[in-house]
Order: sequence, then C-alpha cells, then structure tokens
Amino acid sequence: MENNNNKNMHKQLSCCNQKQSAFSLLNLQQYSSVILSLFSTISIAILLLVISKVAFANSELDHNAFINEIENTVEQALTSFNTPGMAVGIVYKNQVILSKGFGLANIQKNKKVNARTYFRLASTSKAFTAAALAILVDEEKIAWEDKVITYLPDFELYDPYVTREFTILDLLTHRSGLLSGAGDSMIWPEPSGFSRQEVIHNLRYLSPEYSFRAHYAYSNVMYITAGELVAKVARVSFDEFVEQRIFKPLGMQCFVGNIPAAPLKNAATAYGHNDTRGLYDIPRNGISKQGQMSAAAGGMVCNVDSMLKWIKALLSKENLPFSEDQLTAMWQPHTILEVSDNEREWDETLFNSYGLGWRLANVGKLKMISHTGTLSGYQAYVALIPHLELGVVILNNGSNSAARGSVMQTIVKTLMQQAGYFANSSEQAQRDWIDTYLNYLDEREQDYLARYEKPVASAPMSISDEQVIGEYKDKWYGSMIVSRALADPASPTENLKSPLRIHSSRMSALQGTLIPFQDATYKIEWDNKNAANDAFMHFSLNVKRQVTSAKLHPFSVKDIINHEYTDMHFIKVEQP
Repeated sequence: MENNNNKNMHKQLSCCNQKQSAFSLLNLQQYSSVILSLFSTISIAILLLVISKVAFANSELDHNAFINEIENTVEQALTSFNTPGMAVGIVYKNQVILSKGFGLANIQKNKKVNARTYFRLASTSKAFTAAALAILVDEEKIAWEDKVITYLPDFELYDPYVTREFTILDLLTHRSGLLSGAGDSMIWPEPSGFSRQEVIHNLRYLSPEYSFRAHYAYSNVMYITAGELVAKVARVSFDEFVEQRIFKPLGMQCFVGNIPAAPLKNAATAYGHNDTRGLYDIPRNGISKQGQMSAAAGGMVCNVDSMLKWIKALLSKENLPFSEDQLTAMWQPHTILEVSDNEREWDETLFNSYGLGWRLANVGKLKMISHTGTLSGYQAYVALIPHLELGVVILNNGSNSAARGSVMQTIVKTLMQQAGYFANSSEQAQRDWIDTYLNYLDEREQDYLARYEKPVASAPMSISDEQVIGEYKDKWYGSMIVSRALADPASPTENLKSPLRIHSSRMSALQGTLIPFQDATYKIEWDNKNAANDAFMHFSLNVKRQVTSAKLHPFSVKDIINHEYTDMHFIKVEQP
C-alpha cells in the first residue's frame, strides 16, 4: 500500500515537473516576447526622441536662417529705397520671433532705430477707430446700422437722401460716393488749420463722383467723422477714448493726442528723398508734442514693440477690448475692391475687399487681413494671416513704399513656403522682392516719362500782376491771398519788379510764388515741393476786364475734372 502510494506520488511529481517545465518554457517565451516588445518600445521611444531633437535642431536652424534672411532684406531695402530707418515686428504661433530696429531714426544725430522708436502709424490708425466704434456697439450704445445724423446733427452731405441714410458702417467702408481723397485738402499738408468739427461741417460742399454705396473711393474725412461720433457718444475726446479703452488695457505705449516729453526722445524723424536733394527731413510731418487733427484717419503714433501686443490680441483673440463678434464684423468684406495686375501676379489674388479699418484679400490659398499707412516721411504696413498664426508690423521713416512692400513680401512668402503653400521651385519661392520692386519702380518711372508732357505757354498774358493782387475767398476752404513781395519798402519802383506771392489763410504750409503763364492764367510754384505739387491759378474777368474770381487746377496739360481743388471757387474780396 505504501509502495503504491509512493509510486503514485512519484508519478504525480514527475507529471508535475513535466507541467512545470512546459509552463516554464511557455513563460520564458512569453517573457521573451514581452521583453523584446519592451526593448522595441524603448528603442522606438529613443529613436523618436532623437528624431524630435534633430527636428527641433533643424527647426531652430530654419528659424535662425529665416531671421537672418529678413534682417538682410531690411538692410537691402533701406539702401535700395532711400529709407533711413525701419522697425520690424513678427508674431508667429503666438510668439514674438522678431522685434527689432534697423537703420537711423535721425540722420543728423546718428540715432539708431530700436523696437521702441516711435513712428506715425498713418492709415493703419484706422483699425483703432473701427475698434473704438466696436466697443460702443458691444456696450449697445450704438449699432453699426444707426444713422450718423442721430449722433451728429451737423453731418450733411451733397444729397438729402444720402445724408439721411448714411450709417456708421458707411463711415468706415469708403463708399460715400465722394471722389477718392475728397476733403484731404483740409487735412494736409500739416499743420492743418481746420478743426475736426469744421471738417465735418464742410462735407456738404464736396461734390459726389459716384452713386451712394456703388463704388470704393478712399475717404479720410469719413474716419475723422467716425472719431467725433465716438467722442459724442462716449462723452470723452476720441483721443482719450482710444488711449484708455484700447491702448492702456493692452499695455501699448501709443498716443492719439498730445505726446509726453519722454517718448519724444525716441521718435523717428520724417524723411523724403529726391535725386537733387538726396535725403531731406520733413518737419511739418514730424512727431511733436501736439496731437494731430487727423488722428482718427491717420495721425496716431506708436512703436513696433507696442503694436505687436495689438497683433497678438487680434490673432489669439485674448484680451481683446471688444468681442469676437465685432472682430468678425471688422474682418468681413463690406466693399469690393479691384484686383491689380501686380496683385494677381505677385500674390495670386482673386478677391480684394475692404472691411472696417482693414483690407481683406487672398494671398495664394490664404486670407490676409492688412492695411498700409502712407504719409510724407512715414510708411507703415500691418498684416495678419490667421491660418498661419502670423502677424507682421513694419514702420519706417522714409517715403518710398517699396521698402515696406519688399520686406513684407519676403516675410509672408517665406513663411508660406515653409508651411507648404509654395513649392521650393515655384516662382513665389524664388522671387527676390528687392529686385522685383526695383524693376517695378523703374517701369513706372519709364512709363511716366514716356507719357509726361510739360505744359508750355502758347499765348501772351492778357492781365497784369496788379489786377490779380488781392484776397480770394472760398466758402469752405478759406482765403488765398495774392500780394507783391516787398523787395524794398522804401522803393515802390523796385517793388513792381518783385514777384507775386500767394499763401493760404488756413494751411500755413501752402505758400508760393505766382508766375505769369498765359492769358489769364498763372502758375503757382509752392515753396515746399514736398507739401504740394505746382498748380495753375485761372482768373475770371467781368466785361470791364476786372478780375472777379479764381480756380486752381493741377499743373498739367490734361483736362483733369476731379482733383483736390475741384470744389473750391475763390471769389475776389472787394476792397473797401
């Protein structure tokens, strides 16, 4: 019994050992598989880590190469397009990847531009005017479709229907029916002798060129009107509203009105250029303590460092001073714009429109929201491509728009190429934008010279200098005074040989010499060629051969119907 039990036990043990051996072999295979799998996973992880580090390194290398390319382009642009200085800022994927100054803010003092150097924003100011109105819409104090006369009873245009139906939206969308630039003669050349209230009052004297809401025609005076509507509704000045409700919350050190002394120490001087004088400063447009009447249309002052805060807020939609609904309204097409040949060729543009203080267009497959700013001595360019999380600010103190254009194109097209929107071999990727703009400017100059015909007198004068001396008054623009320059107060005979002089009673920069041309026409040669182009002054006479009135016209052989002087009719003031 005991032996049988032992045998049974040995059989059981033997069986058990065999099972354990089989089990152990199975486990070893499973463990081996697990271990191999684990090692594979670790190996893959290590490989991915290595790859990611290489990719990161390559990304950093691309970033550095990109920044070097942009900096080189800026330096070339300053030299090629006679621009003393420039500040450039780039926001990309919610990070500031460039905020830097280049060149000189002041040539005479050899003062360099930095990221906090102040420039005039020119028409890129318009986005802030639209933003101010958007805040009031959010607060339900106004609505975009409200009639302007509801808030500004003195607002009056050429036609009672247009006056009655003109909305707040119409103020911002350049579709008033007026000629492009109508009323600009009350704004420029600075300093303006008109108040904002006078600008609004004088709108009634401007003649329409198009049907209401039928055509895009750029209007600065409507943005000045929009600024005063903000002031009326908010019960504070437009300057204070923008500074307190937009600039301050975003931490922007920018100015709409008067500028404190400290920022003025780092303000860029305005410069122009021509072949005769080279680079020259433009004091009338320089940044000074006094704010400009045209702030809502183009008179704000800021720097790249602060403008990047504005751009980041717009792209991220964080810390916006207005709702996302209002941003959508501002970036929605309201007025159709033409697409130029250059836009088709350079940007593959198919649509072009104006929103509220912004231009909207496609660049290739992407939507770009942008605006330029142009003032004698200052150039600005702000652009955003939301899909790329890209925002760019360019400010400079020159007068050649090719400087900002070539730099902006290089930035945008390079990042679009890196994002896969242009092949490396494509024309867009290969194009040198400095050369492109140099060729474009040369073509424009050659075309201008081929078509230009200088006015030449073909008849003798039919009136004398003494007949035209006097004051000529327009009902809205003020007076033009024609007088004899006094060569020698004690010698009337010598004074008769002195040239006639002309000056505006409202715009102090408009002073010049009146030179006989032909018949009853004189040529005005303005002292400041940068402030205004030469003009004709045509005098009208009555049957007694007495001069009764005068009209101004561009100095051109062309019979230009619409120009800056179209709505001015100067009546000679009778002397008592």
